[in-house]
Amino acid sequence: MSEKNEVSPSQRVANVAINESQLHTEAEEKLWEGGYSPKAMIGTWLICALASLLMIAALIFLPGVLGDKIDNKILWSVGIGIILAGWGVAAAMYAYRRIGVRYELTNQRFIHRHGILVRTTDRIELIDIDDVAFTQGIVDRVLSVGAIRLTSSDRSHPHLQLIGIDDVGRVSGMIDDARRKERRKRSVHMTS
Repeated sequence: MSEKNEVSPSQRVANVAINESQLHTEAEEKLWEGGYSPKAMIGTWLICALASLLMIAALIFLPGVLGDKIDNKILWSVGIGIILAGWGVAAAMYAYRRIGVRYELTNQRFIHRHGILVRTTDRIELIDIDDVAFTQGIVDRVLSVGAIRLTSSDRSHPHLQLIGIDDVGRVSGMIDDARRKERRKRSVHMTS
């Protein structure tokens, strides 16, 4: 028997350790960074505008229907209050999504930050991401925005929904390509 070609168990362990250390010495580089796109709120702004116009029309025609049963000033005060509350809720939603949510894709991880006063940062290793899918409504397709859904084996975020992503097809493709590259690099075979 020739012992030149045989590798001892200790040498195999040493080779695996060397390969693992080479994986972790690769510099992490940012591939994409983004957050909630202002274009994703256009539908909400249009709904608020339509609701406001309907409320104003109701305020104009309702006193004629009700007659003297209700004070016109109270009716207008309540109606304008409802309109302002609707726009306020929409503006608060927009501010939180725009300021409070950020995403970052590197060649090794996907990083998700959320919160305004208290910021939470979660990381998902790309190798743990099992599936990347995106959805778009009719208006979203026209504006090229949408939502990306990441399914992973990560305990804190097995299903992560990224809403309001601009150029959603390209971004979801980047995440999927980075995920597949990382899996190939680490020699993890995907099963169907």
